[in-house]
Amino acid sequence: MKRFAPALLAALMISAGPAIAEIETARDLMDAKDYPAAMKELLPAARSGNAEAEELIGVMYALGLGVERDDVRAFEWYLRASLKGHAGAQSGIGWYYEVGRGLPAPDLVRAYTWYILSAIGGDPDAAISQEEVVKKMTPEQIDKAHVLIDDYRVWLYPFR
Repeated sequence: MKRFAPALLAALMISAGPAIAEIETARDLMDAKDYPAAMKELLPAARSGNAEAEELIGVMYALGLGVERDDVRAFEWYLRASLKGHAGAQSGIGWYYEVGRGLPAPDLVRAYTWYILSAIGGDPDAAISQEEVVKKMTPEQIDKAHVLIDDYRVWLYPFR
């Protein structure tokens, strides 16, 4: 079985190559402020489930870059990437829950949950956001959030 591992790894890298190239091209286009072309590069990768592409599309909708600003669509794109363990998107989800933009109302329990998950995933700014949101929470809300964190953590980050 060990003989097949290098071949499998090579096949996976080759299949990931086009998505990586699309994302790098899209980042260059975003830097050049050519947002419609960036979106065109990102959509195939995002529709194939690439979390990085999903997060970047979320950014575009959140900031209105080449598209009309749409908080609901931004949230949905961030959520897709978040459920794949994308720490930056998880922090974005936390922010949307904290301020309630595009949602019926703020939800501090879920904001705290996503900030903690983002910090576990390696986002250095998430801990700062978590420290700020926890100041607004009751002990009961914090306890509820830790139930959610425990549920998500084992699924998103089974080895952390």
